[in-house]
Formats: sequence, C-alpha cells, structure tokens
Amino acid sequence: MYLARSLFKMSGHNPLLRLEQRAAEADQLIEYLKQQVQLLKEKAILQASVREEKKLMVENAKLKNDIEELKKQLLEKEKKRGVLDVAMPSGDNGIECVLKPTAPKPSGPAPSASPAAAVQSPRPTDEGKKKKPEKKEKAEKKQAAPSQEDAKVDVSRLDMRVGCIISAEKHPDADSLYVEQVDVGEASPRTVVSGLVKHIPLDQMQNRMAVLLCNLKPAKMRGVVSQAMVMCASSPDKVEILDPPSGAVPGDRITFQGFPGEPDKELNPKKKVWEQIQPDLRTDAQCVATYKGAAFEVAGKGVCKAQTMSSSGIK
Repeated sequence: MYLARSLFKMSGHNPLLRLEQRAAEADQLIEYLKQQVQLLKEKAILQASVREEKKLMVENAKLKNDIEELKKQLLEKEKKRGVLDVAMPSGDNGIECVLKPTAPKPSGPAPSASPAAAVQSPRPTDEGKKKKPEKKEKAEKKQAAPSQEDAKVDVSRLDMRVGCIISAEKHPDADSLYVEQVDVGEASPRTVVSGLVKHIPLDQMQNRMAVLLCNLKPAKMRGVVSQAMVMCASSPDKVEILDPPSGAVPGDRITFQGFPGEPDKELNPKKKVWEQIQPDLRTDAQCVATYKGAAFEVAGKGVCKAQTMSSSGIK
C-alpha cells in the first residue's frame, strides 16, 4: 500500500509517466472495444443466418402447398375431360405421376382412307416448304462465317518471335537442308528444318539469334517434322538470316506499328494467310525488315535487320 502511494506521488510529479499510463489504459480500452465489435459482428451474422433459414423454410412450405393445389386442379380438369387417372408412386419432388391411357377405338366400320388422305396430303408439302428456308439460312451462315474470319489478313496474324538457334546439323537425307534446335521461349526447343546449306556455313548456324515464324502448321521435310521457319532476307543469289535487336531474348514477340492484334494459334494452310502476307515483307534501304513500311520491332529493344541486304524480299 505504501509502495502504491509512493508510485502515485511520483507519478504526480512525473508528467511523462502519467502519459505512458494513460496510453497503456487507452490501448487496453481500444483492444476491449475491438473484441466487443467483433462479437457484435459475429452475433449479427448468426442472427442473419437464422432469419434467412426461417425465411427459406416458410417459402419452401408455401411452394409445397402451391404444388399440391395445382396438382388437385389438374386432376379435376382431367376428370372433367373424361380421362382416367392412374396414380403412380410419388417421385423425389413429391408430385405424383399420372398416366393417361389412350381412348378406346370406336367400334364400327373404319372411315375410308381417301378423305383423310385428302385432308392430310398438303402437310408434307407445307413442311417441306418450311424446311427449305432453314437450310438456306444455314448455308448463308456458313458462307458468312468464313468471310468474317478472312476479312482481316495482315501481319498481326503471324506469330513471329525472337529465337536462338542452339545447334544445327545437316539433314541426314537431304544435302540442302539443316536440322536445327531452336529456343523460342518455350519449355523445350523446337525442331526446325531450313534450306540454308548453300547460303549459310554450318559454323554460322550455331548458337545465333534469329527471327522465327512459329504458327505455321508443322510440316514433314524429308522425314523430319519442322515446327517453325527461320525468317531471312532473300534474293535469287543471296540469303541472310534476320538479326533481332541487341538485348532481345528468346520468346520476345515481333510487333508491327499500326497492325495490332493477336496471332492465330496455327495458320490454316487452306486459307493461304502466309501466302497473302509474304509479298509485303521486305527490307528497306537501311536493311530494316518491314511489312508495308512498318518495321519488325521488339518493344523497347529495337528493330530487326538484315546484315547487308537492302530492298530485298523476306521469307
């Protein structure tokens, strides 16, 4: 007791100590209030759940009553029409199934077939007339779909990426072909077959950067499936592999200013998309690779170029 009074007297002379004590008390009060708020929230959630459950139970009971009433009304109407009811065991939803036996055939001579045929004969003709427009509409839709798909044919449909030719060797069954393993930013390298033996020495094919067209349909070339194409500046006498800009890495997308859009997953050979785009691929006077004047560009890193070939086709 004496110690408490002493501390109290000391605190009376020490403002800092009083402030610390008040701060501690305030912290305790805040913590207590937080606990109370949390308890109130939990209580409110619980009460709301109980109310919702009761509400659903009431609605469920009302729906059951409505179903029973509708079932009775239906049975009464069927009885008035003279249909016999055969009650079946109730299903999971509590509604009885009712079978309606077909009405007995009237005794006596059967009516002649000719009047019935006369009445019913136009029906097949009418149905045939109705079906023909449907077929025509389907045909129109089929024709419209390809036209919309082919409306946009430009370089944005090509999946061009920076790649690194990890290794290359001569094709075992073709003197003019190389078989390369190329990293295009995927989990494993792609196998690519290129007809570059006469133009690029084998040692210059090893561990070099290039531009790859990656969404051509894979094609077998002399027994080896090629999964992409190395893009080159090309003339009848000379071929040069396009160089990506410095700092580009395998998998970087080649883009074209003014031609936005996502490439096709795989080009359909029947649509001849590549064949329509290729004539507009050329190097300019500065050896920069372009499509209709728009440079082959890696965003933020620069443009793709040939080493010496200007104003040449690209394929």
